[in-house]
Amino acid sequence: MMLISYMKHSLETYNLFFGSLSNPNRLKILNVLRNKNLNVGEICNYTKFEQTMVSHNLKRLERCGMVFSEQKGKQRYYSLNKKTIKPLMKLIDEHMGIYCVHLIGRKI
Repeated sequence: MMLISYMKHSLETYNLFFGSLSNPNRLKILNVLRNKNLNVGEICNYTKFEQTMVSHNLKRLERCGMVFSEQKGKQRYYSLNKKTIKPLMKLIDEHMGIYCVHLIGRKI
């Protein structure tokens, strides 16, 4: 019974994590934060997303530890988690370059 409970929690956690990464809007936000800390307005400018949508998605990314925020004066700046998410995205880029890019345009 304990194993089933652990597996359910684990699957829910995986779902939350990968669901956060697989959302195209959140993924675009993560990508614009790869090289620079930005506030919501700047993220909106880069992504062309509405402010409410950016704020909503940043909240999810922050709760999952994918981004961090820091108050600077009246602005809140967001940064990519450099310890885990930035290296993970680099690894994903490398993997896609080897195994996935050639599949674009084909039926998988």
